[in-house]
Order: sequence, then C-alpha cells, then structure tokens
Amino acid sequence: MVKQLLAGFVLLLSTLTVRAELVVEVTQGVDAPSPVAIVPFDWSGSALSEDVAKIVSDDLGRSGFFKMMPRENMLSTPHERSQVFFRDWRISNNDYIVIGRLIPAANGQITATIELYDVLKEQLVWSETVNGNSSNLRDVAHYIADQVFQQLTGIKGAFSTRIVYVTAEMLGKDKYRYRLQMADSDGARPRTILESKEPILSPTWSKDGSKLAYVSFESTRPSIYVQHLATGQRQRIQSFKGLNGAPAWSPQGDRLALVLSKDGNPEIYVLTLATGQLDRLTRHYGIDTEPTWSPDGESILFTSDRGGMPQIYSLHLPSRDLKRLTFEGKYNSRGRLTQDGRFLTMVHQDSDGFHIAVQDLKSGRVDILTSTGLDESPTIAPNGSIILYATKKGGRGVLAGVSLDGRVRFTMPNTQGDVREPAWSPFLQ
Repeated sequence: MVKQLLAGFVLLLSTLTVRAELVVEVTQGVDAPSPVAIVPFDWSGSALSEDVAKIVSDDLGRSGFFKMMPRENMLSTPHERSQVFFRDWRISNNDYIVIGRLIPAANGQITATIELYDVLKEQLVWSETVNGNSSNLRDVAHYIADQVFQQLTGIKGAFSTRIVYVTAEMLGKDKYRYRLQMADSDGARPRTILESKEPILSPTWSKDGSKLAYVSFESTRPSIYVQHLATGQRQRIQSFKGLNGAPAWSPQGDRLALVLSKDGNPEIYVLTLATGQLDRLTRHYGIDTEPTWSPDGESILFTSDRGGMPQIYSLHLPSRDLKRLTFEGKYNSRGRLTQDGRFLTMVHQDSDGFHIAVQDLKSGRVDILTSTGLDESPTIAPNGSIILYATKKGGRGVLAGVSLDGRVRFTMPNTQGDVREPAWSPFLQ
C-alpha cells in the first residue's frame, strides 16, 4: 500500500486554487538510456480521471535514464504474465516491460496490481499491489514510478515529492502579483500557498515536509513566516529591524538559521523556535548570507564576501571552527549539500556568466553542469539525483534541472509569469 498516499497533502491540494502548470521538457538524457515499455493498464470500470500508466511512463521518461516505448508501437497490450510474449518485446528492443491491472474495490477504492519484467531474462523483477481511489490516482502513479525507478537504478525514486516556487506576474507598470506555488515534482497540480502584491523570497521546507518557511514583504518590510501546510496556519516569527531573510530549517526541525542585519551588518543567526532564543554565529564586517545546514546538523554553510568576493564557508557549531570550502573561481554562492554530505552544489561564475556547479568535497573537484549564463537558486532532489534551479529562457524566468553528473537536463516552462526560487521537498511520509 502507498503508506496512506500522502493523505494530508491530497486534502490540502483539493482546497487550494489551481494555477498554470509547469511543463517538463527533457533536453538531454544519458548516453544509453534503458529501453522500457509501460503497457496501458487494464481497467473495466467507468472512465478514470487519470491515465496511471501514462503518468508512470512520463515520470520515467523525464528522468532521462530511460527510453520509453510509444504506445502506438506496441505489438500487444498484455495485463497478465500469461499474455506477455517476451520475443515480441525483444524484437521491439525493450529491456524491461511494466504491466498492470486496475480493479474497482469496495467503498470507491481502486486496487492496482503492477508487475515489472526483465525482457531479456524473462523474469519477474518486482510486483506490488497498491490501493488508491479516483482522487489520488496521480499519487498512485508517482509511487509506482518511484518503485520502478529504484528497481532499475538502485536509487530511491523522488517522483512522489513536491516542489515549491515563486511566480511573478506583471499586472502593469511596477505592479506584480507574486504567488508561492506548490506542485508535484513534475509540475502538475500546482496550488497557491500564498498570494501577495509584495515579493516572496526564499521558501524552504521543514525536514518532515509539514511546514514551509519563507520571506514575505507584505508588511512593507522583510519578515520571515512559517506556514503549516495541512492547515494553512501561518505565523510571523520574530521580526527585527533591517534585513530578516534566508531562513533554513535544521535537520531536527526545531531551529531556523537566518540572516539578520539588526546590528547593522548581515550576519548568520540561529533561532530556536520553541523558546525564541537567538544565537549569533558570525561576526565580520563582510556580508554573511544564504545559510544552509549540513545533514547531521553539526555545521552551517553560508556565503560570505569576507575574502573579497563571495565564497562558501562552513562553520562547525560545537567548536565554532570556520573553514572555507570553495576556491575555484572568483564567485561561488548559494551552497547546498546532498543528503550524504559529499557533494556541494552552488552558483558559480566564470567568464560566460553564472552557472550551476557541483563540488566533490572529498576530492575537491568542481564540475560546471549548465551552459546558460543566468542560473540561480539550486535545490537538490532528496535522492540526490537532480538539481533544480532558476534560469532564463526567452527573456522569462523558468525552472530547469540537471543531474548531478550533468548528463540529464530538462526545462520546466510556465505559462504564467516568471518562475524563480525553487525548493524541493524532502521525502514525504
């Protein structure tokens, strides 16, 4: 079963306003993607609101790791093992085939039985029965795609996660409508979390995925808010004079790292939410900003120009030892770590502009992953496979993605306004 299929999020999504969807366009995949066929799933009831097999196929295809077989090229549409003639699928150059059956169950439930076969070995690789209903078929499909992805790559799938991002729609001269949006990882089912005439910045997920923190200018000055996604309840946390920005949740979810200029200069602080205790971490005449936590909660990474140009530093909290992490290039900012703590993604400037780069903290090697020149705000999928970021396409702000090795690339154009400030959710339980 799909572990309640993100029931709280389904309830939330059904109550919020629908907005224009992002559309994922894969621009580059791996050199030799595995050929996979997702056969249309059998269903004998009335028309369903979603084509589950198509969503699974689209998810896997967008990952760039697989070459999906078009339905019109399939010689047959088997739904059970006895109907699968492996020779036909080998002739069609498929390595794997997924078949499935959707069956009406009691109380409006739908039972999905899914089977993944290795065509060359003619063996069952994985099968599972998943329970859902007509309102959460897209969640069922993402779950199935996650399982197939993990079986074929060894990497936990992240199709069932969510993304948030900010859109800015021009209404007239110097007038904008800003929206904080939440959507599926593929951009589908976008919903508005907050709408404002004033800018919204730096959305960030709590580690359990139940809350967002972000910066809003709705009171004409920057303030940090925490919003509970299940209820919509929002709270403005302590607000100080000057800059209140760049919130980042601790792995334990009890503290926020943030940037304050209440003492005249932007510095990094940590706020304990339960008590309101505020601890100042940095003291330097340079600008310290963009904090993020290490996965173990022992260190905070941040951007500082204390060396003359922006670079990324790490502050070990127990010892207060400070270490500079980036040296290649004159500008590195917005550092984010993969969950294993090994790879650091960042915005890196070279002679061609601002790109997304990744640094192996073990070897020190830096790889530039993108070729566009105005890239910003990287955020990493919880399985560490894809970096989502904001860039420009046709003069408009869009989201784009690139794999950690640079071999998979895609864009996510939006039909309404500029898109910016993406943040990828953790795995949702």
